[in-house]
Parts: sequence; structure tokens; C-alpha cells
Amino acid sequence: MAVRCNPGEHFSRRALMQSALGVGAGGVVMNWGGLTQTSLADEVRKQKKHCIYLFMNGGASQFETFDMKVGARTGGPFREISTNIPGSRVCELMPKLSQQMDQVAVIRSMKTSQVDHPGGIYLMHTGYQPTPNVRFPEFGSIVAKYHGTEQTDLPNFIKIFGHGDAGSGFLGPRYQPFGIGPDGSLPTFSGSNMAAEKELRRHEVRAFLEDQFAAAHQSELARLHRESYEAARRLGAARKTFNIDDEWEKNRELYGDSAMGRRCLLARRLVEAGVPFIEVGQSGYDTHGDNFTGHRGLVPSMEHAWAGLMTDLKQRGLFDKTLIVWAGEIGRTPSINNRAGRDHYVRCWSAALAGCGIKGGQMYGESDTEGVEVKSNPVTEGDFFATIYQALSIDPKIENYTGVRPIPLAPFGSKVVSDLLG
Repeated sequence: MAVRCNPGEHFSRRALMQSALGVGAGGVVMNWGGLTQTSLADEVRKQKKHCIYLFMNGGASQFETFDMKVGARTGGPFREISTNIPGSRVCELMPKLSQQMDQVAVIRSMKTSQVDHPGGIYLMHTGYQPTPNVRFPEFGSIVAKYHGTEQTDLPNFIKIFGHGDAGSGFLGPRYQPFGIGPDGSLPTFSGSNMAAEKELRRHEVRAFLEDQFAAAHQSELARLHRESYEAARRLGAARKTFNIDDEWEKNRELYGDSAMGRRCLLARRLVEAGVPFIEVGQSGYDTHGDNFTGHRGLVPSMEHAWAGLMTDLKQRGLFDKTLIVWAGEIGRTPSINNRAGRDHYVRCWSAALAGCGIKGGQMYGESDTEGVEVKSNPVTEGDFFATIYQALSIDPKIENYTGVRPIPLAPFGSKVVSDLLG
């Protein structure tokens, strides 16, 4: 009896093929920058660097994480705790991370431009404000372009419960992210339900027919279809990478027994397998009501998983080559509303970086006494992404082209925050 997909699965299968296409050698959107930067990309690729983006969807509160204002009218009910850096303190919800703050650089002076969720998510995935004229690529696609490897079994840009929707933008489908769900497992349709021998025979027949067609027709679409199919077959061969069950029991305590812990363990496995960029999402931070209850429920599992991830990467010698980025799309308001919530805020909020040469053990920038304004060293979205690219050995001034228009990786005028780099 034939197995039929429901409409949702049909959509997902299409998404899989589009994402798998990114692993293949072709692209349908011409990117002149890509034609002129091959040697540059090859040099960057030799660095073998990776990036894990811990994305806090909804916007985690700086007041309940890294920039507490205990005793101020804007402070919440939580206490500060000491860290392993003298004089540095974080929220009591982060006891495990507090003992690894010598590896983390916190930016307490983020000052960005998009206060709503769609705009903020776009901004904190691309470095650019949304515009009707240009589809900017997510920085995961940029990293896939410069650190990715062609003809690999695994995609170069994987989202585990990711939230950005800009995709590869003007870079084209070659660098499109491959998304998987909250539990980190591949969808069932990603593998063939045929016996291996039967599937191989079917593949050989298909390949023969496509060879005959290609000999008689010069069809870009046919070539791309074939490449995407080949990429999908290779992905099927790498399915075991996504199965963390054999490792979970011995790592459960390290990462914490949570969905976020499992996602972070999978991210480490993907780094180990050579994937250059992985986004790991956690959702639920849009706490307009019950902000403190919300953060009490979310932050402990997040910080436990993050601390475990850093420990695991260090033990495997991967920490120095893996940049961990922690951020949401916005911060939360200093004022507490009548529903015990905090609303959207972008005039002063926090993000953090670790690994890959980041100079840990510092709180960069400063907010004022109530966390209303940046007091020193403001960091814009452009500065943030310029610094990320620099840490990954990618020159943020590199230009790609959409049509004849040059687009730098970080917006014009952005500056690298050199104090964050070792």
C-alpha cells in the first residue's frame, strides 16, 4: 500500500529538497560576488570554524539574565549571584553558567533599531533592517558560504527549532538553511521506505534517464533537480548524526534533562561532524505578562544546556574553533507593566559571545542605573555582526552582489568591537 503524505508533509518535503539543494554544487541565483571570491572563501574555509547561534525567540530579558538592577525600581524579584570572575554577577537563575563566565563576553549595551518581532528577528539574523528591495541573507548562510564544504552529506546551515525566516536571501538556494523541529529529529519522509537494493535500482534507472535527457537538452532546471536529489540521498546516509539517543544518557546531567539540552547536544554532534553553522532556538520569551514566572521556567534549562555545551566543546577541543552567539531579537523594558510583564525594548539590552577567540570574562558596555539607556560603548546590530564575522575569520567588509549592487556582509559604517576579540 502506497504511503501518502498529507499537505503539510508535501510542503516539508519541498523544503527538504530546497535545503538539500544547498548542499549540491549548483545555484540558480547568480551571485557575482561568489564568482570573484572563490580563493578568499577557500582561505577562510581552511580555518575550519563553526558557529552555534542560541536564539532566544521573543526576546529574553536582560534584567533577568546578565544586567540586573537589584534595588532599582526596574529590578525584578530575583537575586544576583557571584560568578567565577571577581566582581561580576549574574541572575540567580544561571548558577551553572555563572561558573563559566570567564569564557563568556557579555554585551550590556546593545542598541538596535527594530522593536517588533518580525523586524527584530530579521535584523538579528541578517544584520540589516527589512527592505522591500533587497532580500538579505541570514548570517548562517554567510557562514555556510565561507566555511561550508560542497558535496557533503550534511547541510552547511542547520536550524534546530530555528526562528529566522530570511533564509539565504540573494545568495540563492545553495546556502538555504535546512530546518528541523523542536525535538531535533529528522522528519520521517527524509529517508526512503524502500529496501536498499530496490532503492538503488530505482536510483540507477532515474540516473540513466536523466543522463539521456541531459545529453540531448541543456536544462539548468534538470541539472538542479538532479543535484538536489543527489544531495537528499546523501543526507539520508547521514541520518544517524541526528540520533542522539546513544549519547543522551551519559550527557543528560551535563546538558540538563530538557528539550534545550537535547538540542544543544545535537548541535555539538553537528559541529563534530563538520557542519559550520547551527541555530538552536528556544521560544517563549515574549513575556508581556508574568515575565518573572516565564523566565523562571525558561532560563534554567537554557543556561544549563549552554554551560554543558561549552564544557563538552572544550573537552573535545572544539571550543576554540566554535563561536557561540547568544541573543534574541529584542530586549525587555525596564518598566514592569500591570501584568507583571516587560514589553519590547531595543534602546539598551544584552547579548553574549563565547569561544572562537572571544575574550571571555568581561562585561562590555554599560547601562545606566535603571537600565534605561546605554551609558557607555553602544553596540549596534551592524557592530554585533561585524564582530561575529571577524571572530569567524570572515572580513565583514566583503561585498556580495545582488544584481550590480554591492552589499557588504555587515552594513556600511559598522565597526568590529575589537575589545571582545582575543
